[in-house]
Amino acid sequence: MRDRKNYSEPERKPGYFQMIAKTFAGLEDVLADELTAIGATNIKHLVRAIGFEGDQAVMYKANYYVRTALCILKPIYDFKAKDEDTYYKEIGNIDWSKYLTVNESFSITVTAQSKIFSNTLYAAQRAKDAIADQFRRRCGKRPDSHTENPDLRIEIHIATTHVTVLLNSSGESLFKRGYRQGTVRAPLNEVLAAGMILMSGWNAKSDFIDPMCGSGTLLIEAAMIAYGIAPGTFRSKFAFENWRDFDADLFADIADNQPEVPEFKYTISGSDVSAKAVQVAEANIAAAFLSKKITVKTANFFDLRPTTSSGTIITNPPYGERLYLDNLKLFYQKVGDKLKLDFNGFEVWMIGSNAEVMNFVGLHPEKKINLYNGALKCSFRKYTVYEGSKKDRYVE
Repeated sequence: MRDRKNYSEPERKPGYFQMIAKTFAGLEDVLADELTAIGATNIKHLVRAIGFEGDQAVMYKANYYVRTALCILKPIYDFKAKDEDTYYKEIGNIDWSKYLTVNESFSITVTAQSKIFSNTLYAAQRAKDAIADQFRRRCGKRPDSHTENPDLRIEIHIATTHVTVLLNSSGESLFKRGYRQGTVRAPLNEVLAAGMILMSGWNAKSDFIDPMCGSGTLLIEAAMIAYGIAPGTFRSKFAFENWRDFDADLFADIADNQPEVPEFKYTISGSDVSAKAVQVAEANIAAAFLSKKITVKTANFFDLRPTTSSGTIITNPPYGERLYLDNLKLFYQKVGDKLKLDFNGFEVWMIGSNAEVMNFVGLHPEKKINLYNGALKCSFRKYTVYEGSKKDRYVE
């Protein structure tokens, strides 16, 4: 790679450019599949991200349709900087008038793994100075810089001396779907919830159950998948809508012509022992216009009885942060006993932050996948509950 690269140079298929989709650790493969499905090319696995290429339509689709992306970034420039002066100069070499007017606002976020640029706040300030000084020289005044609803969101990634400047096309993180009215303690991130469902292989051809549903995130994400509702449906705005090359007609066509999905003939249901959690879940479900698609009730998991002989359970039981360790071990043991007693024939997925206590479920996990719920490292595990000797065979 050259020390300096302008990503607008015609190096690719006409109209195509490089992009990066960020996600949570462990969801990279699912994200790559989603991007491929919307027409992205040259897929590359990165750390908590996928690099890809596409045109403007692919960028709009990635923001609107992809369920496991946190944001979609467009690199515009990169260079090598061994000191702060070179860094300031190179940021100032970008023609910012292509992306911003003096009457608009911008924000800068810096992430760095570098001894030279260890203070990311200072690195962001130096970049702001470079942009402001360019506009002062050209226009006699500078655009505003603030973090609340800026017209242009700029991200700068620094790896040792390699600096990449990117534009954030998403705006607020894409996990903010727009339907969440409230939360309960330790809520599941929407992107993680969607990733868990897609990773499980649930194909909307069986009942979906979350018997410890909390604020209903898994239920809502499952229903959006089952009924073909794009995750961007309820968002009020994307950052790319402020860009100077925004094609309103193209985006409207993408948003108005969502792909058809097969008719969903099964049920999506949830429950929680907390009446308050169920109330919050009902509000979130209503905000997603899914009240007629999802049923939820107040009930203790240990009192539930399945109404079908098979289905898929995906759930986020209480973590160690909510229960003392001994109680948590007993809780997971009771969960396993309940599954073996009443849920033979079901496929069960559970996520938990304490791998040791999850072993008390007493069923052998067919799969173990490391995921992160925010900063919390979790284990996402698959169990198939069998009858008779098969069930006994898998007891740990």
